[in-house]
Amino acid sequence: MKKTAIILAGGEGRRMKSEIPKQFLLLKKKPVLIHTLEKFSEFDKIIVVLPKSQIKYWETLCLKYKCSINHSMVKGGETRFDSVKNGLHNIIENSIVMIHDGVRPLVSKKTINTLIENLSVGYGIVPVISIKDSIRKIEGTLSTSINRKNMFKVLTPQCFLGNEIKNAYSQKFSESFTDDACVFEKNGGKIKTIIGERINMKITIKEDLEIIKSLM
Repeated sequence: MKKTAIILAGGEGRRMKSEIPKQFLLLKKKPVLIHTLEKFSEFDKIIVVLPKSQIKYWETLCLKYKCSINHSMVKGGETRFDSVKNGLHNIIENSIVMIHDGVRPLVSKKTINTLIENLSVGYGIVPVISIKDSIRKIEGTLSTSINRKNMFKVLTPQCFLGNEIKNAYSQKFSESFTDDACVFEKNGGKIKTIIGERINMKITIKEDLEIIKSLM
């Protein structure tokens, strides 16, 4: 079965306190987003979802840094839900679809392959990691401890059969949709998990970029 990757790259760099969107910041002498694309270079189709205002800039960066990875570009929407939906309009029919954050450049080929190997009809597959910190639920002035034993942090890429996730995104948007797995579940799908890798960090603040540089 053919494979399609949807790479979401709609960050604006506000929490990075940078004028340059975080997906375009340099990491080992090339933009973060190019590192991410390289991890999916063997896929049959790669779709990069960008804000309309950033498409020309990205084209300039691809020329400047000689990005030879074949990919298409799709205009993002007002929300992450809308952006994924726009990307899904362009997938290869009857393909395996992975949806990934463009600012997670250290996703491994091992994780990608394990997700594909565990995919089956009616199920989406997502990588998770255990939560090591103590957790408290705060309501007003009161807080209560939560048992972290069964709590996990969800990562990307998230993997689905193309026709199933596309159908899930045909439903109306809900504030409860925090990721693709939530959308899939709301449409009647089930989610299986694999143990992900802590190195698969999302760049959110400047410190994250420095940590990833040291890990590469």
